[in-house]
Amino acid sequence: MKQILVALAAAVVLFSCKSNADNAAAIESAKKATIDSMNNVNAIKQQVVDSMNALKSNRSHSRENFAGTQYNNETAPAVANTEAPAPAPAPAKKKGWKSWSHTAKGAVVGAGAGAITGAIVNKDRVKGAAIGTLIGAGVGAGTGAIVDHKKKQSAQ
Repeated sequence: MKQILVALAAAVVLFSCKSNADNAAAIESAKKATIDSMNNVNAIKQQVVDSMNALKSNRSHSRENFAGTQYNNETAPAVANTEAPAPAPAPAKKKGWKSWSHTAKGAVVGAGAGAITGAIVNKDRVKGAAIGTLIGAGVGAGTGAIVDHKKKQSAQ
């Protein structure tokens, strides 16, 4: 019986060593693939930079040619490289709390306050926080909706 256990232990050790060699090879191939991927990304980035630099040099070259043109009263210079005017920028959107309605603000603040209160009051903290979040969000949203309604009435 001892011989079977020793043979079984030796087999396990040998198979585990073989597995480690396979894992090491897999890790090395993954590292190589990652490095190759990073090199490809860097090559693509370099191509983009080169194309942008070429475009920039073409634009500056065409501007120099245009600036060096002598104007004649009888004929207007022909411009080969015309660019469309840039569209006007879109108006900036409000960011942060100012763009939120009072209902949304109330729901968020109420949910936070309810979660904290529920976790403190209830012995089961997670259950208390969940219940407090729901109740707080409902009350906060209701209060915010009332404020929104009053502001809408006063605006009219």
